[in-house]
Amino acid sequence: MRFISNDPNNDLTYSDVFLVPNSSSLTSRFDVDLSTTDPTGSTTPIVAANMTAVSGRRMAETMARRGGLAVLPQDIPLSAAQDTIKWVKGRDRVFDSALRFSRDDTVLSALHVLAKRAHGFGVVVDEAGKLEGVIDSANLKDVDRFTSVSELLEATPHVIRSTEVDWSDDAQLESLFETMNESRTPFAAVVDDEDRVLGSLTPKSLLRSSIYAPNLDDQNRLKIAVAVGVNGNAVERASALVAAGADVLVVDTAHGHQVKMLDTLSSIAAADLGVPIVAGNVVTADGVRDLVSAGAQIIKVGVGPGAMCTTRMMTAVGRPQFSAVRECAEAARELGAHVWADGGVRYPRDVALALAAGASQVMVGSWFAGTHESPGDLLVDGEGRRYKESFGMASARAVANRTRTESAFSRARKGLFEEGISSSTMYIDPESPGVEDLLDGITSGVRSSFTYAGARSLAEFADLATVGVQSAAGYDEGRPLSRSW
Repeated sequence: MRFISNDPNNDLTYSDVFLVPNSSSLTSRFDVDLSTTDPTGSTTPIVAANMTAVSGRRMAETMARRGGLAVLPQDIPLSAAQDTIKWVKGRDRVFDSALRFSRDDTVLSALHVLAKRAHGFGVVVDEAGKLEGVIDSANLKDVDRFTSVSELLEATPHVIRSTEVDWSDDAQLESLFETMNESRTPFAAVVDDEDRVLGSLTPKSLLRSSIYAPNLDDQNRLKIAVAVGVNGNAVERASALVAAGADVLVVDTAHGHQVKMLDTLSSIAAADLGVPIVAGNVVTADGVRDLVSAGAQIIKVGVGPGAMCTTRMMTAVGRPQFSAVRECAEAARELGAHVWADGGVRYPRDVALALAAGASQVMVGSWFAGTHESPGDLLVDGEGRRYKESFGMASARAVANRTRTESAFSRARKGLFEEGISSSTMYIDPESPGVEDLLDGITSGVRSSFTYAGARSLAEFADLATVGVQSAAGYDEGRPLSRSW
């Protein structure tokens, strides 16, 4: 990356900079390879942050299927984390997990669950998991809420027998899409030879399978990352998580450049668990060097840029994110390591700028909280708008959960020190209700940025990107207008 004019004398955040087009031979966004340069294997350089309101089993499954990665938070009990890892490892790389119902489930209970999928379909199965039919939320809304779903099954649901399809053959996936598209079939149940339900497909999911390459381990299972803290027996927890199947470890604390982090990181690295280790957060080259020396291959960069974080307002600590990522990426590159840009992205342009600054991946938190895949309950406000709640991981709410096993006195003391928003409303966008919809928009913008730079890969983009500095008026000039001026 280079600046179009002299290097600025002050630190910059994403809004302060813009990308300048270069001469390019690329003719299509599909000429671009977004595979990460770090050892996580991601083919889409986006990571769902290790926030309780963001990353759970559905987020992990979906992110990995679309080439990215989700990080389970450090706060969840070990057994729950192990169960989630096992569940994600059992999901398919092409078709989605189907919403399952029994014949006796009521319309009321079904509607609550069906609202968590953009397509609004579910399958009804018997005790052996065999398909009995398909239900559509659109057909349930005007009937008595205590009617059993068995009375509303589709007479001839579209069924795909898994053994009749080579799921690694793009031509067959394209043929399935054409069949569903031509017959106007919005949903199909995927079953085995004994009619047991394996999952579900929509035309859009087939289309996405032709664009995204899943992030898979050496056994062709979806990958998942997990976070561990620097308190307690971090090495024991990390070992148990890797034994359960975790593919990436994230050693996480708000202030990553401290002795406790270095000691914990060194101990985990010495355990030689055989997976990439991410550590953070830091915002300086010195922090990068110390964490790499302690055993990290990837450094998480960012203090205070997140939407839920009040650290900068409470403590004045932090650094504008673009400059932090740039300096840390340069230091990491010299050591053969990598950085993840953690926080501060609100638009696809910000993701592109983080990659231009040298990040191997970009972490997204609150942006993903308002999606069907995030773990929060789906709520409805007074105007009928659906939303989920998000909260910072240093907030009183998160601290209370993290310290639940401590004494009341200890918890009360720690509860006094809050550096994050405890509740924020994240509305579900009717046009982009799922994380896949957001990934489509993000990767579309980033791919286009690569074509403007003349870059076919992340490494080329970080090398070729030309950046300029702009005023607030320059940033505002780039905003689209929703109405005539």
